[in-house]
Order: sequence, then structure tokens, then C-alpha cells
Amino acid sequence: MQTRRKFLQTISTSGLVFLGTEAVASEQSASSGDRRASYSIPLRDGWEFRLDPSGATTVSDSLDYANDWEAVHVPHTWQSLGRSPDYVGVAWYRIRFEAPASWDSQHLRVEFEAVNHTAAVFLNGRAIGEHTGKGYTAFTLDLSAHLSLGQENTLLVRVDNRPNDRMLPRNKSYDWTDDGGIIRPVNLLVTAQAFIESVEISAVPNLASGSAGVRVKATVRNATTQTQKANVRATIRRDGSPDEVMHLGPIDVALEADREQLVDLGLATLQNAALWHFDTPHLYQATVEMGGPSGVHEVIEQFGIRKFEVRGPAFYLNGEKVSLIGVERMAGSHPELGFAETSDWIDGNHRDMKSLNCVFTRVHWPQDRRVLDFCDRHGILMQEEVPAWGPETFSKTSDDVQHALEQNGLDQLREMIRRDRNHPCIVAWGLCNEVDGKNPRSQQFAHAISAEARRLDPSRLQTYASHTLGSDPGADMAGEFDFISTNEYYGSWTPGGPGDVEAHLDRIRKAFPDKPVVVSEYGWCECQPKIIPGDEKRVDIINSHTEVFRKFSEVAGAIYFDYNDYRTLVGDKGAGAMRQRVHGVVDLYGAKKPSFEALRLQASPIEKAILRKLAEGRFEFEMRTRLRLPGYVLRGCYLRWLAYGYDDLPMDGGKTALSALLPGSSQTYEIKTSITGIRRIVVDVLRPTGFSAITVEYVAEAAPG
Repeated sequence: MQTRRKFLQTISTSGLVFLGTEAVASEQSASSGDRRASYSIPLRDGWEFRLDPSGATTVSDSLDYANDWEAVHVPHTWQSLGRSPDYVGVAWYRIRFEAPASWDSQHLRVEFEAVNHTAAVFLNGRAIGEHTGKGYTAFTLDLSAHLSLGQENTLLVRVDNRPNDRMLPRNKSYDWTDDGGIIRPVNLLVTAQAFIESVEISAVPNLASGSAGVRVKATVRNATTQTQKANVRATIRRDGSPDEVMHLGPIDVALEADREQLVDLGLATLQNAALWHFDTPHLYQATVEMGGPSGVHEVIEQFGIRKFEVRGPAFYLNGEKVSLIGVERMAGSHPELGFAETSDWIDGNHRDMKSLNCVFTRVHWPQDRRVLDFCDRHGILMQEEVPAWGPETFSKTSDDVQHALEQNGLDQLREMIRRDRNHPCIVAWGLCNEVDGKNPRSQQFAHAISAEARRLDPSRLQTYASHTLGSDPGADMAGEFDFISTNEYYGSWTPGGPGDVEAHLDRIRKAFPDKPVVVSEYGWCECQPKIIPGDEKRVDIINSHTEVFRKFSEVAGAIYFDYNDYRTLVGDKGAGAMRQRVHGVVDLYGAKKPSFEALRLQASPIEKAILRKLAEGRFEFEMRTRLRLPGYVLRGCYLRWLAYGYDDLPMDGGKTALSALLPGSSQTYEIKTSITGIRRIVVDVLRPTGFSAITVEYVAEAAPG
């Protein structure tokens, strides 16, 4: 039986945080001496903050408690509305806390989910670690050696977000916000002294038998000075179910003192595997447990079982051919939140994306784990990328700088894969974006990143987003990876129109006849002086360009750029915390533009939907699914209708399960209601996840007079 513990955190009037736990244990576990005293404590409150224009590098008298510290909550950035949006430099964060004496037999670590972009961390005046030039990946540091139990402790974090020539993104060569700070959650990790650092899960379905091979590997560490014997095991459950479906292990291991090692629990077969799909995102949980003399540590990791692959010029998901469409979101764009996004804001943005029929997205940098969790649970396929952005990144680099950029890219890739590899939503690793794929230095970088990604995670596809395929595409490195990604902005950044888009795609498919093509960005940006303001052109691009893409069977995906107007250090509109690119179908605060509905319709798998009145109380709903872009089988969908009558309130309705809808197929359904005086009827085709694929409305003609 597992001991469950409730975390208690209080803050005294002096700002000192008191940490502790209130154990809620069953009688059996208490009597058996269960020692699962491991838990994660979110460090949200009690932080203090100050800017440091002097750029101090060590803990000094200038950081005395009497100086101008401001109380803040973490996550936090100083570059948001009402703070210091134009300040780029060094800042300090501090939290003072009292750790209970009962932690004397535990191991303490602090996990930063992201600090942008360089962090130096001190505990009680002693340096305990750095994380340099990696603003979007998580890192963990040990606290135990310098922790004062039963006394006041001070955790101090120096943050630096100044441009840098030897990290990615390089200098100011990128197009998003440079918000500095502790931009994602911080957690105190309390574990046994021998503990599990990370878990790697491989889940490969056998599409013929309906089973899946599941392998679990755990990276474990013994933080003591003595060799310990331990026992490692894993239990697999369906998400939300208490029932165990499979066990792996136990494996007996000898843990060397102060060492990290990998424990492979082996491969087991899971029968009747429920596959993860963007419309049916079934999830599993692996509970991995290690027990030894210092106690028991348990980690719960979520995963899904799916197969995403390339066959010729097409994508296949779980054995079925799919063509995908979606939209990219630029995080950090709410002026009052910046990169310190709340869970509610992340959730709301991604619900919008699901309303836009987004099943496929890409991102320019490693994402907040709350983003990935949403995509896992609600069904969005993702391409997650190393933040190598822009042609200036590898332009005329010296050997020394090139080597530094490659090492930084490799470090970010490793940290990204280590943390994110178990997320079923991630189907591809993006190696870089618009770096000039004909530049030998760019190719050198991409080859190094690709080889390491293939070594660490051979199960996922790889690509890079190119903006240099307009002429002589065969000379571009795009063809060296699993699928072709092309960014096209004809009519906005590049002169031209739909005819130029068609010629562009024709050149690409002829240059790479055996590979799928993804339009990794397309859209309309009000970013140049010649551009006339207004959303109408955005609607035109959404409609006309998407229709061109559908002419080519080789175009297996398209991602509209982008969901939101976004804050960026190179913004041509606005000032301060609202310096931005006007590019999205919603504004910085999430207000929808007319183009939102245009994108929702173009991204719908339903091409045609008509609701007509047959007679009083009888209506007919006719629909036809798209053959491609998007093109995929719709299963488990529902037809829901609501009839509005008295005072335009819902008076009647129904919900009917739909049979499987193949790409390019048509179906007709009859709707009957006994309600008279109907003003309107609204019909939605609902996906299994509850999101509407399309909405159609019938409005009764007003009575004469």
C-alpha cells in the first residue's frame, strides 16, 4: 500500500517559507513500516525578485535582504506588462525556507522546468550548479549536501537573458519573445537516498495481432557513499483505472555508491492494446518503483501506444493513411503573463486549437510539459524542435562558434528527448528552422543533431523546416530527413499568389518523389510597410492556399502560422510588452478574428455540410468528408442537434452515434422534432474527444409583418 502525503506550505510574516507534509496513511502501510516518503513540492509562493543592472556574478553584499526585493510568484518573467519589458540582463530570485528535521534520511533536489536562458543556483551562499544557454529545457540540482535541516535556508537563482553568440537561439536571430526569468514551475523533490531519476518507455503496437510490446527502462541513482542492493519493478495500468494490466520485473540490482545507472526491466507483451490516436487518445500509466535500504521511491509516467510512420509520400497512423492539418501556437504572447503562462491560459489556447480542428502542430522550441500533457490527453500530434532558428544562425561562423552552437544544440536535444520522449503526442523531432539548408555549416549542424536524435530515439521521424526550396530544391538538405518541410509565404513575405504556391509544390514533389511534403508554415503577416491592415487577406490566404495544397497527393500535412498574434523581440507593431507580429487568427489576449472561423472550416475533415428543412418538424443533414488535407477515417463521432424555440432557448435535441466515415464519403441523416415554433436548429458533428468538427445552423424565416 502506498503512503499518500499532503504537502503543507506556509509563509511567515517575515517571508520565510515553512515546508512540511501531513501523512495520510492506511493502517496496513503504517504498521508495515512503509517508507514511500517521496513527493514533489511545488515552489510557487514566497519568492523574492530584483533586477541587477550591474550584472553581479556571485552572492555579494549587494544582494542583502535590505535591498529592493519584490515579492513574486513563480513562474515569473520581468518582461511582461506592468514590469520591465525592455530590460535584458541579469536578475536574481530568492526563496527562504525552513526544511523539517525529518528530512535527514531523505535526498533533496530542486527541479526547474525552465529558466530563460542561463541560471546559476546557490544554496545558503554556496554554488550548487548552473544551466547555461538552454532556456526551454528542465534541469535538476542536488540540495542535500548544503541543506540546513530545522533551520532557515536560502535558495538564490541568478538569471541572465542577454543575447549570446554561442547558444541557440543565437544572438537575436529569432522571432519570438526573449522573456527572462524562472518561466516555468519549480519543484522540490523529496526522495529516498537511492531514487529513480527518469523513466524511458517504448510501446510498439503489433497492428496485426492487436497487442503491443512494452519496454520500461529506469535511470536510477544511489546518492549515498555505500553500495546498496535494490529491487526495481513496474506496473502498467490504463489511465484512470485501478486495475493492473501488466507487470515488468522485478529486477535486483547493485547500486554503486554515488553513481547513476540504467536498469532495463525488459520487454513484455500487452494484449488488446488500446491505441493512441488524435481522436481517441487512450493513455496508460507506468508505476515504476525502486526499493532498497534507504526506502522506496516511486515514479508514475504517462504514455500511449501508437505507430506514426512514413510509407512513400504519405503518413500512416496506426496503419491507416492520414493527411493532417493544424496550426502553430507561439507561447509567451499574453502581455500580462509572457512566458510565465498559467495552466488556465495554456488549456484555453489549446482548446481553441482543438476547436480549429487542429490535429497536427509544430513548435519552435521545447515546450512546457503542461502543453504536452494537454496534447496527450486531447489528441494533437506535435513536432517539437531544437531552437535553431534563422539564416543568421550558421552564417559565416568560425570553427569555434560552430562547435559551441553544435554542442549547445546537442545538449538541448538530449534534455528535450530525455524529458519528453514518453509523450505519445510527439511524432517528430524538428532539427532546425529556416537556417538556409544549402549552407554547409547548417548542414553540418543538422547532421550532428540528426545522428544524436536517431541514437537516442530511433522511433520518431525527423525533419527540418526549410525556406530555401523555392529554387533548386534538390540542393537543399531537406531531402536527407524523413519528410520534407517547406515554409511558404507567397503573397506576404514573398511576392506571388496561388499559382506560385502550386509551382513551388510541384518543384518540391518532383525533387523528392518518395517523401511526404508538409507545408510547415503558411499564412499572412502584417509585418511589412506595404501590407494593408485587416483580416480579409488572412482569410483569403487560408482559403486559397489550402485549396492549392489539396491538389497534391504528396502534401501529407499543412500547419497554418499561426494561432495567435505573438510577442517577439523583432516585432514591427506595438511597444514594450506588446511588441508583436500581427499574424494570428486571435489577438494577444485570445480574441477571435473572422479568420478563426475560416481556418476552422478549412481544417475540418468535413468538406460539405448542409441542413435543410423537409417538412414541419423534419430536417435533413447531409455531409461529405474530405478526401485529403485533412483526410482520415472518422470513428466514434456523434451527430448532435439542438432545436431553439421559445425565447430562442433550447427546447429539443438529440445525439446519434455515427458509423465510421471514410475520406471522401457522404452520409445523410434525418432529424425529427415535435416542437413547434422552431426558430433555429444547430447541428454539430462531435469527435470522440467532444470537440466539434463542424457546426451547421438552420434559421427559420421570420413571419411576415
